[in-house]
Amino acid sequence: MSFQPSLFSGPRVHDHPETFIGELRGFAGEGKRTEAHTATASIDGRSVAVPLLVNEFWTRRQRAAHSLHEISYRACFKPQLPRFFIERLTAPGASIYDPFSGRGTTALEAALLGRVPSAADINPLSRILLEPRLDPPALTAIAARLKQIPWSGAGDVRDDLLVFYHPETLRHISALRRYLLEREAAGTIDRIDKWLRMVAVNRLTGHSRGFFSVYTMPPNQAVSIPSQIKINARRNQRPPLRDVAGLIARKSRNLLRDVDANTRTVLADGRRRAQLLTRPAARTPAIDAESIDLVVTSPPFLDVVNYAADNWLRCWFCGIDPDSVAITIARQPRAWHDAMRDVFAELFRVLRPGRFIAFEVGEVNAGALKLEEIVIPSAVRAGLHPRLVLVNSQPFTKTANCWGVTNNTKGTNTNRIVLLQKA
Repeated sequence: MSFQPSLFSGPRVHDHPETFIGELRGFAGEGKRTEAHTATASIDGRSVAVPLLVNEFWTRRQRAAHSLHEISYRACFKPQLPRFFIERLTAPGASIYDPFSGRGTTALEAALLGRVPSAADINPLSRILLEPRLDPPALTAIAARLKQIPWSGAGDVRDDLLVFYHPETLRHISALRRYLLEREAAGTIDRIDKWLRMVAVNRLTGHSRGFFSVYTMPPNQAVSIPSQIKINARRNQRPPLRDVAGLIARKSRNLLRDVDANTRTVLADGRRRAQLLTRPAARTPAIDAESIDLVVTSPPFLDVVNYAADNWLRCWFCGIDPDSVAITIARQPRAWHDAMRDVFAELFRVLRPGRFIAFEVGEVNAGALKLEEIVIPSAVRAGLHPRLVLVNSQPFTKTANCWGVTNNTKGTNTNRIVLLQKA
């Protein structure tokens, strides 16, 4: 299936929240009528009410977006989420920003839609995953570089990683890691090397023969070594030999499936003005005041995802000390509120007057805590105006199926997006 720029016909650019809310009230993109409710939040003793609209606003189908999006990352959202807001709230050439970039979904989708992407994340892995997909090399160049890798030059090999990898596979992973780190240290790493690194990071561990490792779950993070020992014992499995270069080539073909001459032209236009920052979301002085047309983002959820622990193996491969990455993991609602308030103050600074923030927060504690109840007060205290809570509810997700649980019973059950505006 080829990528289509929009799943819905004729999205219009809206400058006024009332017009946008009116469209959503009558929205029937998946054949369902929108449910209209009210969300409330308490701000300094007073109750604030905003419209809350529920529907299936974008497709539940997998691989319905551009093939360049098909890399995994913990707690990432579908490309259809930023596309929904980008198409309706901006015009081509607009500046789109994600201060919690993760795998770079918002920035990449913005570039594919002819907008100018800006992205920030305190985790260096974010730029490693995003930058090569904004400047994808040709398959012929990837194949040629794979033949040049000194696959026998592994150097020291971490024996504790043999719980994940066949010895020969681990030697090849270690050789590729050594080659990339030496090229980076020498300042000679180029766009093809960065592509190989991005793909390899994405193939380190997973649940199928398309990954370098023996079976492990989930595919978008690495469990601890003791946990993998238990998985191997429970499944009576030993790491099989994998073709590292072959798997990188195969994944590259899949990622580049939808990349044609027009895609490369559109990406190049956005890339020339793109800003990719390794910075905390609350401190981005490199972004000019009132320079952003739309923010679409999802922050670290309250005490749900331990990004540092999840990414320890990816950090090892890239030569990153995970303990040096000060990712926000708030344990209590008040701490999360304060962290988001500081972020909203910075977003208020960079956002153009009248423009919007789509802030995706999900839900935690089996739905008992709706994070919009914290987002709205923290945003208001930063000077932003809550206009809408949009809830995208779907009966099936691939993630739920992979985990073997009934959808809407565990984890984040819906996309819950608070739409905010700078007056």
